[in-house]
Amino acid sequence: MKTTSSRVQHNREATIRAILDVARAIMREEGVAALSMQELARRMDMRAPSLYNYFSSKMDIYDALFRLGYTLFDEQAVKHLEKTGNLHDVLRAYLEGYMSFAMENPELYQLCFERPVPGFVPSDASLEISLGMLERSRRHAKKFKKGLDTKLSSEQIVNLLIAVSHGLTAMHLANQPDLPVGQGRFGSLIPYTIYMLLV
Repeated sequence: MKTTSSRVQHNREATIRAILDVARAIMREEGVAALSMQELARRMDMRAPSLYNYFSSKMDIYDALFRLGYTLFDEQAVKHLEKTGNLHDVLRAYLEGYMSFAMENPELYQLCFERPVPGFVPSDASLEISLGMLERSRRHAKKFKKGLDTKLSSEQIVNLLIAVSHGLTAMHLANQPDLPVGQGRFGSLIPYTIYMLLV
């Protein structure tokens, strides 16, 4: 009985992962806000009502993808920051990591950082992940603030870094999305941005 229950749970989790993968594919092809339950069901080779056995609504799917996006972004940020030592390396890791995440996961990047879906509000559980990342960033900023000649608070430093990262990334994606991180009109500005932030 326990084995059967475990198999059912495993199959359910596999189906949920497949639904999210197909949803991401649709969002990449047609735009983040263009996701429809009918198209999702068609690509999953199931009837649309069957999707509601796994997600309560389309917004529930968006919420799961928002959570996935921030989870992946957090994992990537931690991985990059583990390799850093000084403030210059931290800034480079963040700027490059932000752009890398956006290029590798454009639909999740848009959902998490640009909010293109009218009426979508992340759940408290999903927001908790992003707020946790924000708090860790503030602690990092507080730690490195003494090395900066600034009157900005730790929170303002983090907000500035987010704004600069998003600006460079958005311009890179809009103009030269096929070029790798660190190249092109805007990607190549990362070292100069770090210099300006540290001056």
